[in-house]
Amino acid sequence: MTIYNKLLLLGLFAVSPLSQGATGIAFIHGTGKQTNALDDYWTSEFVDSVRQGISSPANYTVINCDFDQYMWEEAAAGCLVNQLTTFIDAKGIDSLIMLTHSNGGNIVRWVLSNPTWDSRYPKVIAATSRVIALAPSSAGTPLADAVNQGNSFETSLGWLLGYNSDAVKQQQVSSMSYYNSTWLNGTANRPALSKPFEVVVGSDVDSAVWDSDSYCAGYQYQVALETTQNWLDDCSDGFLECSSQSAAGTVWFTDKQLTQGQEPLSHQQSRRACFNLDSLIRNHI
Repeated sequence: MTIYNKLLLLGLFAVSPLSQGATGIAFIHGTGKQTNALDDYWTSEFVDSVRQGISSPANYTVINCDFDQYMWEEAAAGCLVNQLTTFIDAKGIDSLIMLTHSNGGNIVRWVLSNPTWDSRYPKVIAATSRVIALAPSSAGTPLADAVNQGNSFETSLGWLLGYNSDAVKQQQVSSMSYYNSTWLNGTANRPALSKPFEVVVGSDVDSAVWDSDSYCAGYQYQVALETTQNWLDDCSDGFLECSSQSAAGTVWFTDKQLTQGQEPLSHQQSRRACFNLDSLIRNHI
């Protein structure tokens, strides 16, 4: 071996440890102010199952932010990028997978669509490899319109809607139409997002008392979501119409196409280990 080849080989060994990055996954909740999203939003069962899909399962973070705010607010997007930056730096992440649910997808789209809005955004965007969006509210929901227009809902639905928060105002159909046409990328007739945005669509709600599948993620939530379906199209997860969920990015699959037993995923079930959703994501990443 020539001296040149030896030096080249030594150089490769010298730089390779520094050039090797790491894959990480971030679990990003939806509407609400979270302080313990692991237990109160996702559950350890779901998170611990999904993160086994990356080479180093310890490279994960569960975001806790105030997503009752408008997506661009410091408590929302600012909090998100702060926590992601801390995670990226601590673990040396250079391939970040963001797993979002519901309105969390809008906040991630805000960051991806507006890289010059905040000096913290570019680092997170550069590290991101893709987004997997579970039931994203990309085109809003008529339920948000109804709440903000003063119509009444079952009291049991307060957990879902949050009533008069800015995040619910943001998710009005007219509001999201405006944001999608001006500030957000990834929808029709708009620039594509800079990173893949893969969507899982929930298409129905099962709440039959005799059906054991109706009890996954809490039977009471299934009943509540069955009620709100009356406000929505036939294809909906009880909170979002399928057309809203699929409005941005590309659809990876619609629940019954891949779920165990061809079961639908309600809006509650699409953030839990229901009907092999966790293993589908784990195997996909």
